[in-house]
Amino acid sequence: MLYTHLGRIVAVLSLVFGFLEIFIALGIVFGGNTPEQEAAALARYFPHRRSWGEVIDRGIYAVLFAIALGTLTEISRSVRTNRAT
Repeated sequence: MLYTHLGRIVAVLSLVFGFLEIFIALGIVFGGNTPEQEAAALARYFPHRRSWGEVIDRGIYAVLFAIALGTLTEISRSVRTNRAT
């Protein structure tokens, strides 16, 4: 029961932060900035990434992880309720 609740919280947080990374990266890339401004924004917001593609990939992986973990927690909750009846 504890792991189901924790898994659900982690799934929601991962989904939110994954989408946030994707939207920030796409907003800066397609925001009409010069390449120098984009490089400065990359260094400021994501200092350990080499390109915006890496940031978007990481965001997509976080969203996929959140979907998988959310599915597993829903299965766990369903099994628990079926077992109680």
